[in-house]
Amino acid sequence: MGKCLTEQQVQDFRAKGFVPPFSVATADLMQEMRSKLESFEQAQGGALRGSQRFKNHLLFKWLSDFIRTPKILDAVEDLIGPDILVWSTDWWIKEPRSPQFVSWHQDSQYWGLDSDKLVTVWVALSPSTVESGCMRVLPGSHVGPDLVHQDTYHDDNMLTRGQEIAGIDEDRAVNLEVGIGEATLFAYRIAHASHPNQTDDRRIGLAIRYIPPDTQQAYSDQDSAALVRGVDRFGNFKPEPEPRHDLDPVAVEFHRESEEVRRQIMYRGTDWNTHRT
Repeated sequence: MGKCLTEQQVQDFRAKGFVPPFSVATADLMQEMRSKLESFEQAQGGALRGSQRFKNHLLFKWLSDFIRTPKILDAVEDLIGPDILVWSTDWWIKEPRSPQFVSWHQDSQYWGLDSDKLVTVWVALSPSTVESGCMRVLPGSHVGPDLVHQDTYHDDNMLTRGQEIAGIDEDRAVNLEVGIGEATLFAYRIAHASHPNQTDDRRIGLAIRYIPPDTQQAYSDQDSAALVRGVDRFGNFKPEPEPRHDLDPVAVEFHRESEEVRRQIMYRGTDWNTHRT
């Protein structure tokens, strides 16, 4: 038995590449976080855009606190060990009746991180169902060969490059329906996708990317991460400041600087200057 996950859950993660949804927070906390997020959006006159979708833990103290939730860290520790960094936080928000989708892809093809231990914790702030476009995964695809991707830059594709794997057997795919306050864990190399949101509510998902400190960034020498448990004995990532309050100027400036690094990593191999948003 681990700190949070059962031995069966750990074995399933190793074999299938994901842990089915389980509770990590109360519905009240999720509603509070959603309210804070949407209050910020309302104040700025619209939904999160561009670089606001990533590393939000540098912008908002309430999110910086959440990525350090003990139950979440206990589950991650069961999979990657006691020393834990957060490489990124990413919002995946589909507006009601929106055509936006996520094509089949593997994160490992684009992030430049050399570890096979990266774990994404995907948390639902609103119901993530088949109707609202929940995540779909291809079990076992994290242990096979890398799959061939092509960049489409499709207008409705939520991925940076519209990257897509052709020829996925949809009959093998598993829907991960996640309730409010639940999380699902999935492996770095697993193939995953999601359909558009066909409901009248926003589908709000938060993806937290946890890595062990011995991970290295192959696509840039300027990457950063936040230490959330244990110690960092390697120093491969620039330490990120923990915001003292929402929109702490020090952390906001760090976020601005990290945006350029993120672009270089995500658009590596392309003329990424033509895709600024």
